[in-house]
Amino acid sequence: MAIIKLSAIERRRLSAFVTCLVVALVAWLFTVLSNPYKYTVKRVLSFKNTPQRRAFHSLQPDTINATVQGTGWKMLFSQMIGENKAVTVDLSTLENKNYVVLSAQLNQINDKKDLDHQIVALNPDTLYFDFSNRLIKRVPVKLVTALHYQRQFAQSGAIRMKPAYVTISGPAEVLAKIQYWRTDSVNLNDVSESFRSRVNLVPSGEGNLNVLPKSVFVSIPVDEFTEKTMQIPVKIINNHNFYDVKIFPQKVRVTFTTSLKDYPDMNEDDFEAVADLDQWKQGYRVLTVRLNHLPSYSKIVKIEPQNVDFIVKK
Repeated sequence: MAIIKLSAIERRRLSAFVTCLVVALVAWLFTVLSNPYKYTVKRVLSFKNTPQRRAFHSLQPDTINATVQGTGWKMLFSQMIGENKAVTVDLSTLENKNYVVLSAQLNQINDKKDLDHQIVALNPDTLYFDFSNRLIKRVPVKLVTALHYQRQFAQSGAIRMKPAYVTISGPAEVLAKIQYWRTDSVNLNDVSESFRSRVNLVPSGEGNLNVLPKSVFVSIPVDEFTEKTMQIPVKIINNHNFYDVKIFPQKVRVTFTTSLKDYPDMNEDDFEAVADLDQWKQGYRVLTVRLNHLPSYSKIVKIEPQNVDFIVKK
């Protein structure tokens, strides 16, 4: 196979030719992309000024085809980054109509867009809506959490939300199925202090359903927990015949966890230890001790002894 060797002059000529070709292609591409074009993109519908006295349901998908006028550069970048900005539609005319003509709102829709990125047409041009009587319902807020605490830390009190209820408005058949409204999930790891923050509510997935307010203030008390041991008297229950019953011992040692904040205030009145006399009627020779009541957010570690002896005098 013959090897063709180019002289220095020929190599310079070839290099100059390739350079000129590349420059020409770049200049042509720049000129082409600088020209105005009309191209179609998908846009998400967003509504404002929704009717307050009429519940509505959109009869078309939540996306629309928008014909945009812009340079080739705009069209290229729009395709590259997958641009999908919302088209905000004013629904104030729905107070006395069941449709909205988008072409009548083009100036308003383009008001905040740059001049070389204007929407010139929308398809469909008319949006139709289904209406029903609008009702109002008040439901509790349900906090969604995924909390992981540091060792020896835990929730130490009731969760508080302000407001604890939200007002929803929409069709009666939709409201009948709603018993509460969820928040966005609060995901926290290595929690060692109280959480206080504003949390957004899950947005409504239906255009004919409004939820107010859009967020609530959440407070979750968190504290470090430690163990504490107390002597708790044991009470006899189910002594229907009023027997004279003596138990031994009369008190049990209860070891439990409590927050450092509540530790000094804990006393035996916060607990109720009981022994069921029905066990004797069932043939038991000892009575099992159980706790009917203990402070909230405390956990029992152990009860000593777990069983007590007894004497019944008839």
